[in-house]
Amino acid sequence: MRGVDDVKVWENALTELRDRVRSVKDSNDEIFKRLRFSFDRLDSLEARNCFLYCSFFREDYVFSRRELIECWIDEGLIDGLPSREAAYNRGHAIIDRLEKNFLLEKDYRLVGFGGYVEHILGAKMHDVVRDMAIISIGPEFGYMIKAGMNLVELPDEHGWVKDPKKLSLMENNILKVPLSLSPKCSTLSTLILSSNPNLSEIPESFFGEMLTLKVLDLSGTAIETVPNSISELKNLSTLRLQLCKKLKYLPSLANLRGLKKLDLHRAGIEVLPQGMGMLISLEYLDLLFCPNLKEIPTGILLNLSSLQYLAVCCLRETTIVRNLEEVARLKKLETLECNFDDIQDLNYFVNKFKDFQRAIAYSLLVGSAKDMLRQSKHELVITDCEIGEEGIVLPNKLEDLWTTGLKKMGSSLSKIALLEKANELRTCYIEHCEEIECVVELDSSSSSSSSSLRFPVFDKLEELSLWQLPRLCELVRVEREATPSHVFSNLKKLHVAFCSGIRKLLPLELLQTLQNLEAITVSFCHQMEEIIASLDSDASSSDKFTFTFPKLRELHLWNLPQLKGICSAKGVMVCNSIETIKMGRCLKLKRIPMQLPQLDNGQPSPLPHLREIKIFESSNEWWESVEWDHPNAKNLLQPFLKYKLTNTQIWEIMCRLK
Repeated sequence: MRGVDDVKVWENALTELRDRVRSVKDSNDEIFKRLRFSFDRLDSLEARNCFLYCSFFREDYVFSRRELIECWIDEGLIDGLPSREAAYNRGHAIIDRLEKNFLLEKDYRLVGFGGYVEHILGAKMHDVVRDMAIISIGPEFGYMIKAGMNLVELPDEHGWVKDPKKLSLMENNILKVPLSLSPKCSTLSTLILSSNPNLSEIPESFFGEMLTLKVLDLSGTAIETVPNSISELKNLSTLRLQLCKKLKYLPSLANLRGLKKLDLHRAGIEVLPQGMGMLISLEYLDLLFCPNLKEIPTGILLNLSSLQYLAVCCLRETTIVRNLEEVARLKKLETLECNFDDIQDLNYFVNKFKDFQRAIAYSLLVGSAKDMLRQSKHELVITDCEIGEEGIVLPNKLEDLWTTGLKKMGSSLSKIALLEKANELRTCYIEHCEEIECVVELDSSSSSSSSSLRFPVFDKLEELSLWQLPRLCELVRVEREATPSHVFSNLKKLHVAFCSGIRKLLPLELLQTLQNLEAITVSFCHQMEEIIASLDSDASSSDKFTFTFPKLRELHLWNLPQLKGICSAKGVMVCNSIETIKMGRCLKLKRIPMQLPQLDNGQPSPLPHLREIKIFESSNEWWESVEWDHPNAKNLLQPFLKYKLTNTQIWEIMCRLK
C-alpha cells in the first residue's frame, strides 16, 4: 500500500488485517508467521518476556520508556544488575531491539509545562502485534489479560484461567470486588487493577489465597483503605498506589521484608504506615505530591539503607533540614526527586549538599511546579517564585532548566549571578517572566578569551525555548567590541513564541556561533520584523553578504504580522540541509533569501534534502507574491508545496458561507 494516502483505505486494511490475525491462530497463517518471525528473532529470553509483558496494556496505549522499564524491573524481567541505572540502560537497549524488530512503534507522550508542550519519548504496541503477542502466550504462562475491555465487575472464579500467574485488569470500570470473592490463586505473582477509577473497596478476604503475590498495582483507584490482609503477603516486592487520591490508610508493612518498591505518588495518605523502618530491602520509594502527608518521622529514611530511588517533599512543615540530612546519608541512593517551597530552600539544599549532588541523578521542583519532566539525569523546574538577593544557586551538573513565572529576576539571566555554574546546561525553557529583556548580556570583558567568564555563555546548550516574555527585545545583548565566539555554539533548537516586544531575533554577529542550529520556530511575536538582524551599515552598502546554516533542517514561521524579511534585502542564506519550511500569517514577508544550489550548467536545482514547503493560507496569493533569489525558484519548488488550512481559517470560511 505504499503511496496510498487515503486514511479510510488504511483503516479498512487495518481492520481486515486485525480480523485475519484474530481468526487464524496456527503457524500456517502468513501474517502470523511473519510476526512470529520477528518475535523469534529476538536474541534473548529476556527480550521476549519483556515484549510479551507489553500486551498487559490496553490497545493503543502509549507508555513512556521510563514507565515500561519500571514495570519490567518490578516483574523481575530485568534483574541481576548492580544498579538501577544499569537496569535502565538494559531496558532502553531492549526497547531499541523491539523497535528494530518492528514489535514496538516509537511514539511520544505529551507533557505540558506552562504554555509549552514537551514530547516525551515513548513506545506503543500496534494492535495487530498485540494480538499476536496474546496468541503467542500459551496456557503454560498462566496469563489472564483483560485490560481496557470496559469491564464493570471482576470475572467470577469460573472466568479465571486455571492456576493464573499474572492477571491484568487495568483500565476498566470495575466498580467493586464482591465480598464473597476470594479466588484460589496459589500461584498468582502479579495482580494489576490500576486505572479502575470507580473501584472504591476491596474486601479483607480478597487477598487471602494470594500468598505468592509479588506485584500488586492498585494505582488510580478510589480506594480509601488497603485491606489488612496485605500484611500477610510476605512475598510482595512491589506495591503501587500512585494516584489513589482518596487513600487514607495503609496497614502495617512490617512483615513485608522483601518489599522493594512502594509507590505512593499523589496518594491521599496522612501518615506513613507502621513498619516502614523495617523495609530493609526497599529500593524505590515515591512520596512526592502527597498533599496530606505532613511528616516523615525521624530515622525512617536512615533505616531504608537499600534505597536507590527516592521521591520526597522537602517542604517546611516536614522540617526540610532533618529530612535532607537523612537523605544525604543514603549510600546506595542513585536518584533523588524532591520539591521545595521556594528558591531559598533550594539554595539551602544546593549549598549544603554539594558533594551529594555530584554523586546522584536528580529532579528538583521549586514552587508550584506540579510534576517532573524526567528528560535528563539532572533537572530543575522552578514555577511562580520570587528571586531574592542571593539569586538562584544552581545545583552541580545541571542539564535541564525549566522556569515559568519568575519574579524579580532582572533584565536577563545574566543578572542571576550564580547561573554561571550552568556549564553543563543542555535545555533552557523560560516562560512568563515579565522583566526579562534578553537571555544573556555580553560585554567586552565577558567575551574575552583571556578573562574568566562571570556569566554563562551557554556553550553546551542544545535547546532554548522562550515563551510569553513581553519585554524580551533581543536574544543576546552584545556590545560592539564584544566577540561572542562561544555563545550558543552547540544550539540545535530555538523556539520563540508570544514575545510581543522583540523585533529582531538574532544579531548578525552571533551567526558565526550558530553552525549547529537544526530548527528555528518563531510564532505569535507580533512586532517581529527580521529573523536575522541587519547591521546599521547595511543601508549604505550595496554589497550582498552570505550567511550559512549548514545543519538547519526546519524553519517554521507562524503569525508574525510585521515580519518583513528573514534578513536584510542584501542577505543570502545558504542552507542546503533544509528539509521542512512552514509558514503562515506572515503577510508582509515578501522575500525568502534561501540560495538554491546550482548545477554544472549554472541552472538552479531544488534544495537536496527538501521534503515539503507547507503554507498555512487559504489561497496561493501570498505565495505567488513572495520572491526568491532566482526567478525560476518557485517553479522548481512547486512539487514540494502544500497548502494547509488551520482550524481558525476553516472556521472563518464556514462563517462566511453561512
